[in-house]
Amino acid sequence: MNKEYIDLIASLKSSIIQSRYAAARIANKEQLMLYFRTGKMLSEKIAANKWGMKIIEKISEDLQVQLPGLRGFSHRNLLNMKRFYTEYQDVIISQSLTAKLDGLSKDQLFWEISFTHHILILSKCASPEERMFYIEQASTQHWSLIVLEHHIDSNLFSTQGKLPNNFSSTLSAPLKESALKVFQDEYLMDFLSPGEVEDERVLEDKVIADIKNFIVRMGKGFCFIGNQHRIEVEGDEFFIDLLFFNRHLQCLVAFELKRGKFRPEYAGQLNFYLNVLDEKVKLATENPSIGIILCKEKSNTVVEFAVKNIDKAMGVATYRTTRELPEEMRGLLPDASKLAELL
Repeated sequence: MNKEYIDLIASLKSSIIQSRYAAARIANKEQLMLYFRTGKMLSEKIAANKWGMKIIEKISEDLQVQLPGLRGFSHRNLLNMKRFYTEYQDVIISQSLTAKLDGLSKDQLFWEISFTHHILILSKCASPEERMFYIEQASTQHWSLIVLEHHIDSNLFSTQGKLPNNFSSTLSAPLKESALKVFQDEYLMDFLSPGEVEDERVLEDKVIADIKNFIVRMGKGFCFIGNQHRIEVEGDEFFIDLLFFNRHLQCLVAFELKRGKFRPEYAGQLNFYLNVLDEKVKLATENPSIGIILCKEKSNTVVEFAVKNIDKAMGVATYRTTRELPEEMRGLLPDASKLAELL
């Protein structure tokens, strides 16, 4: 096959994919608008006629009679449509319905995610700012429902940009801004049990065994290079726990896993690894390497002093599992430690 034919196939493939994506976006927006209009009609008619909420169940049943095989209009979904309208009528949709959208404006991002994504956000997020944050993130990063739920449960809205670090003195302004959006202050390792984080090697083995879930929790753009990544200096061997490349930051990212509380000497060890990576591994076209210490506990003040005069970019984050009770609840429940083991 000559080059012209290969180029033709590539162009046709690209055109087909783009057309399918555009069609899916249009279909998704139309579905959201239908659900919004349905919620509007339900809200107005129920209020005007003083019907009780049980009428929604009858409406669902009658729709099934009129349109056999109709999907998406169950009693529960009709309630969700009513809420969809109620929550967004004065915030986004009332403006978006008549807007002519250019580029990825916030209005357009709203229509990029599914109705199920929207209902999850409505059910778990209270403030308009938090809801819009997850709408933007889910839309631009193409999060599945599972990934969206994970980031909401791990409170990404509050933790993004809060990572204690030395980025201001070690990274350029644009790269610093990007790094703060990539790294979190706390990570939810809900695929681990409390007993699996007591030993660093067990913790690392568990992460490697489920590297896909770990990458999902790390955020966008991470590509796994390896664990116990070997580096050599003057004949001595050293091993980095986890090494990644981040496509958005265009740099190597070294993760050091610690089972306990952060200690200042961890920063010196990581600084050494980053120096070696930049000298021996980093490509000339890549940005300086970044290091993250992932530990069970930390004092932000201790972290600040530990990384203050280090010239390599690093931050310190913590991790938790879903089986652990939040600190503020432990004193309110009887025998909380036993309850945590059962969850």
